[in-house]
Amino acid sequence: MIRLKQTGVALITVMLIMAIAVVLATKMNSALIFQIERTANINSNQQAYWYAMGAEAFAKTVLNLSFKDEQDVTNLSQIWASGETSFPVDLGSISGEISDMQSCFNLNSLKNTSEISATDKENDENESAPPSGPSENPPGSETPKPPARNSDGSKAKTKGQLAKDSFKELVIALNVEGISSFEAESMAESLYDWLDSDSAIISAGGAEDNDYAAKKYPYLAANSLLASVNELRLIEHFTPQVIYALKDHVCVIPNSNLHAVNINTLDSENPELLQALLGGLDKSKVEEIFSERGEEGFEKISDFTATQAVKDIQDFNLYKQQFVVDSDYFKLKTKTEFNDSYFSMNSIMKVNKNQTITVVERSIGAD
Repeated sequence: MIRLKQTGVALITVMLIMAIAVVLATKMNSALIFQIERTANINSNQQAYWYAMGAEAFAKTVLNLSFKDEQDVTNLSQIWASGETSFPVDLGSISGEISDMQSCFNLNSLKNTSEISATDKENDENESAPPSGPSENPPGSETPKPPARNSDGSKAKTKGQLAKDSFKELVIALNVEGISSFEAESMAESLYDWLDSDSAIISAGGAEDNDYAAKKYPYLAANSLLASVNELRLIEHFTPQVIYALKDHVCVIPNSNLHAVNINTLDSENPELLQALLGGLDKSKVEEIFSERGEEGFEKISDFTATQAVKDIQDFNLYKQQFVVDSDYFKLKTKTEFNDSYFSMNSIMKVNKNQTITVVERSIGAD
């Protein structure tokens, strides 16, 4: 009887050991399979990444070919503007699209104002102050510089001031429900305050550290250039509706406050930006300009200013300095697929004066 009991215990022990061994073997096998699949996925993703880098190198070649014979003109008839192009590769595909970063409004361009605001203020005071005493200046003193003037005698604006005015006009032109010219101006002022290097509010519509520190989840103003359009969500007065309406018209050029919009590459299907750049010009006049531009665009700015619609603009000299016919910054959107692994990358490239092309920013993921 005792022997039978011992035999039963031994059998149970053996079965228990076998069960544990089976569980361990199954777990080890599952871990091994997971590790193999993980390694395969990493390899596939890495291959998709290198496909994207290959697309970037190809885009540089396309840009070089585009400007080989037309270095001073950028337009939509050049090969870089062919739209999204796809190429099949082993076990996947590569697709890419090049767009002009100077066919949109650079949000960082409002930073320009800070470079001249103090000088302009001084010139304004000099201009408005009544004459007192003899015209000769005391020995050792400097003659105050008069404010800059346009060729027609009107007071010139800096590109930064024009950028702020144009941004306000753009928000107005988009006709977002509930947004008046007052709200649009407040957005322009708060964006300027977000970009400038100080903590002083420039006008009633602006916002600085105190405004952001008082929020439920406090933070401070960046006081530097934007890195992404998405940063608008942090800036005072900007609503989701306005940001959504702006997304097809604005962009951010990294580490640059460039305000030079290429009239040749502006999207004729989104006329609001050109309306804004020309001080809220009537939409029908903007359509006339696009019609005269055509696909090959204007060879020189003088060709643009010679159009009848532009001639009819009374204060065009105020806006002229915002426009160019060539571009330096381009964006490549790349999507690659390899063995069911997907990869997206955005590359911002700059065409330098010597026609070399450098990548100034890469970001992983779709916009």
